[in-house]
Amino acid sequence: MNGARVDRTHLTNHKMEHSNIKEIIDHFAPTLPNLEGALRNLTNEAGNISSMTGVKHDGQQQQKGNPLPPHSLLPPPSVGNENDKAGTTEVTESTKNEVKDIEKLCELRFGSYCKWREEHREDMKDSIVKKLKDRLFVARAYFPSIAKLPAQNKLSQELKKNIQEFEHILSESTRDIDLPSQVRSPARLIISACFIRIENKLQRMEVAIAEARTCPVECHNVHKKLSQILDMTEDEANFYTRQSAFLHQLAVQTMPKSLHCLSMKLTVEYFNSSLHDMAPPPPERFSDPMMHHYVIFSNNILASSVVINSTVTHARDSGSLVFHVLTDEQNYFPMKLWFFKHSYREAAIQVLDIEHLDLDYHDKKALLSMSLPVEFHVSFLGVDGPSATPLKTEYLSVFSHAQYLLPYIFKNLKKVVILDDDVVVQRDLSDLWNLNMGGKVNGALQLCSVRLGQLSSYLGESSFDKNSCVWMSGLNVIDLARWRELDLTETYRKLGQQFSKLSKSIEASALRASLLTFQDQIYALGNVWALSGMGHDYGLDVKVIKNAAVLHYNGRMKPWLELGIPRYKRYWKSFLNRNDRFLAECNVNP
Repeated sequence: MNGARVDRTHLTNHKMEHSNIKEIIDHFAPTLPNLEGALRNLTNEAGNISSMTGVKHDGQQQQKGNPLPPHSLLPPPSVGNENDKAGTTEVTESTKNEVKDIEKLCELRFGSYCKWREEHREDMKDSIVKKLKDRLFVARAYFPSIAKLPAQNKLSQELKKNIQEFEHILSESTRDIDLPSQVRSPARLIISACFIRIENKLQRMEVAIAEARTCPVECHNVHKKLSQILDMTEDEANFYTRQSAFLHQLAVQTMPKSLHCLSMKLTVEYFNSSLHDMAPPPPERFSDPMMHHYVIFSNNILASSVVINSTVTHARDSGSLVFHVLTDEQNYFPMKLWFFKHSYREAAIQVLDIEHLDLDYHDKKALLSMSLPVEFHVSFLGVDGPSATPLKTEYLSVFSHAQYLLPYIFKNLKKVVILDDDVVVQRDLSDLWNLNMGGKVNGALQLCSVRLGQLSSYLGESSFDKNSCVWMSGLNVIDLARWRELDLTETYRKLGQQFSKLSKSIEASALRASLLTFQDQIYALGNVWALSGMGHDYGLDVKVIKNAAVLHYNGRMKPWLELGIPRYKRYWKSFLNRNDRFLAECNVNP
């Protein structure tokens, strides 16, 4: 009886080991998996941190001083809205749930690169060579154990012969096109009889491996060998994934060479011209509260030009429009020359160097340390249900430090509209000046798929309404008079100091402080006013895009970049001044 128990125990262990081996072999048949193994460690990470909260500055790790780890997950949103669709990736019905989970975890770790990769995924090249390598790996794993079995001498010889033939073929062929007698014609692939023999060799190898699986081999040796091969493959795939993600982030964060050329040529032209000796235009119109004042923070000449051109093009009365472009010292002179050389119907344009403004504010130096709007992506667990996604990512854009000095920059103005430099205007915006915001300070698009309660561990113990929706920059109607009454600049400064103790990241402090500064002071603009997601969401509906007054390219894939989403670029490119000689000289063609 004891012997029978031992035999049954041995048989059970043997079956378990054989099951593990089969599972590993499945990874190699018929070809290597598409990065599933490379991202398997992300699944483990997610399981360990699913109860935490995290927000990332897109494409960057959080600073070590931040109390929360990077790549964390937020709890599911309690209420959704029409904007829930933004930031998600469409997945076909035939895609496995496991792959969907992996792709979502990829987005958590690598940001917008994963969506770009999915959209630009190509068919696997050299699939036959890869299949030969996979079968060779498996055969090598089984051969040492089969060779020890005297009764399997014929199978051992067959495996050995197949291994030698595969090694010979792969020693001469690293690509499918290198395989014997394989010729590509312009129309189709012609496969000769010699190439068919390679297919026959593959079939013989498959038969030999299938027979080897039925043999009572030492499973732990096979398991060990296959595990080593699998680990090596996963490491290699993970390396290339990280490398590709890094190069993608580098591409989206670096100014294109053509735009750098444009800035340099305009700077040289400015100092070679007499413009720097000319007196500035009369300031009356720039400070007239009866005009419609638009404020743009940007260091991108082309982007600012598109914003202004698209706004003026659709304006009923362009003579009432005044644009204030605030930029840094480096881009001030080329920006000034560009808008001096180009007219935008009857609109007035003022270019300001934000680094040299004479402001009556006691801590202006601290708030001017970063002049451009900041973008983050926030990930959280999806809601329950058959159509739910295990992980959802939204892209948030908020004000920078410098934008909180608006009441001091424009002392005589009572109301302004802030436009980010990554927007395109598609209809007249004059109705924004007639909005009754009921005493609210900031008219903004709200993203109710992300609520402050989901960010509670990130925002600390501050008092706030947990059901309040997150607000977005891009298109903002600002009541400066009410802002001054509430002294929101000082509120922001104090919150910034408070949060700076929790994080060394300026951007992270800006996000926290911005979300809470306008607590109970947000007037929700309707969805018809602005559509976000043009810089990261491949699945936006064409009808929704056409009906939106303002298109916001929030996300990493900006329309002036080569990596911008192709089908959304045309809305932006239609407002470029293609006749400018500097654009031609610098080969600017986004």
